[in-house]
Order: sequence, then C-alpha cells, then structure tokens
Amino acid sequence: MKESVNTTISKICGLFGISRQSFYQYWSKQDHLADEQGIVLELVKEIRKDHPVIGTRKLHLMITKELQRHHIKMGRDKLYDLLAEHGLLLRRRKRRVRTTFSNHRFRKYPNLIVGLTISKPNQVWVSDITYWRVKGSFLYLFLITDAYSRKIVGYQVADNL
Repeated sequence: MKESVNTTISKICGLFGISRQSFYQYWSKQDHLADEQGIVLELVKEIRKDHPVIGTRKLHLMITKELQRHHIKMGRDKLYDLLAEHGLLLRRRKRRVRTTFSNHRFRKYPNLIVGLTISKPNQVWVSDITYWRVKGSFLYLFLITDAYSRKIVGYQVADNL
C-alpha cells in the first residue's frame, strides 16, 4: 500500500516537473505555517478578550515578544492579512459631524431655480456653509458664489453659526 502511494506521488510530481522531496517539503512547510498561524490567532483572541476594539498595529506590538519566544516571524502586514483571512479585522467607524438636519419643523423654502437657464453673471447667486475643525472646535465658512461664473462674490468666517 505504501509503495503504491509513493509511486503515485512520484508520478504526480513527474507530471508537474517537481521532485518528491520538494512535494514533501511544501506540505511540511504548510503544516508548520498552520501551527504558527494557530498560535498567532490564539494570542490575538486572548488579547481581544480584554481589548475587543484594539487595532492590528497595536496588536502586533503587543504580541511581538510572544512571537519571538515561539520563533515566529510575522510582520504587521502579514498579521493584517491573517486577521482578514479569519474575519478578525475591525470595521472602521466613520466619525462625522452632522451639519445638516432637514427633518425639522420649520418652513422649508422651495428651490426657485429648478429649470432656470443661467445665461449671464450675477443672474443667480448661491450660498453654502461649511466648517473647519481647528484645535478641537469649529470655524464656519459662509460663501456666496455666482452660479454662472462660479466666482466667490462674498464670504464670512465665524466661530458660530
């Protein structure tokens, strides 16, 4: 039985142009990599018990000494790929400031320029308010723009609306 397996493996290796030795080395290396990945995943799960939202960079820093103790070479990017493969990456939260609230109880004015063909400067001016985050607070920028030439006609910067 064992001889037939060896001859079958030899024939398959011959078809692909590789030696039997390289075949066995490949699978030995795959077993070794699987063991290393298992160790790394256990370390990550152990840390995530106490710190469920810790990122990959900090995780890598925390497990580096343990990886060295196990003689495992794994960089940050390789750890990132491993966590992605096993669904252990965290989803990034989008932190946005809500600046527009259209579902209010106050009067909403209709858009008067829908369907209007703008053919010359100073026919229609449009305005907008935007904000800048500066040292933990906001500055608000109010712009008035000519709709035809798209040039700024006026502006105001303030620390409140």
